[in-house]
Amino acid sequence: MKKQSIKKTPAKTPVHGSKPALARQVRIIGGEWKRTPLAVLDSEGLRPTPDRVRETVFNWLGHLLDGNWHGVHCLDLFAGTGALGFEAASRGAAQVTMIEHNTPAVRQLEATKTKLNADQVQIQRSDASTWLAKTGAGTARFNLIFLDPPYHQNWLGKVVPLCQGLLADGGLLYVESEFALTDSADSVLPEWMTGWQVLRADKAGMVFYHLLKRQ
Repeated sequence: MKKQSIKKTPAKTPVHGSKPALARQVRIIGGEWKRTPLAVLDSEGLRPTPDRVRETVFNWLGHLLDGNWHGVHCLDLFAGTGALGFEAASRGAAQVTMIEHNTPAVRQLEATKTKLNADQVQIQRSDASTWLAKTGAGTARFNLIFLDPPYHQNWLGKVVPLCQGLLADGGLLYVESEFALTDSADSVLPEWMTGWQVLRADKAGMVFYHLLKRQ
């Protein structure tokens, strides 16, 4: 008797609906608002400082400031999510001025300020160069400036020299960049590093981060 062949129907690949993208977040590392999440908008050039980098940086700052944040006036020139500025405010900074040109990012910063009741934080919508030109070197004094601009747009060359006139005596400048700001056999320091001393420097992935002070 001839056996009938049984055709097997190939199994269908299950179809799943596309999952919504998870909201990106960073969190405040320490201080009054420790563990508070900060939303990260999907916007070109918006690149918040990673949690582990901020943890290292604020350990540096805590040591250099001897834990005394209460008299510190901060400027966050490319505020973005506000991760750096809100971190400083959380730890007790007397005043934090945030500059951000992206309108949705400014709205998010304002919402976070309201949520935290962060009266010591001032937020201004402006391009960094425009704000610096209006402010003028020497007319404002900050103990700490955060500088984390979009990469590959020569922002550091434009604004780092201007920061010298905004820093109080003994003030510190935090800089993130796509390259190291320290001497090495493989690179030559840019001219705009003239007059600056690197106090601390490290690298995480493709992020180079530094603490500078005026020489």
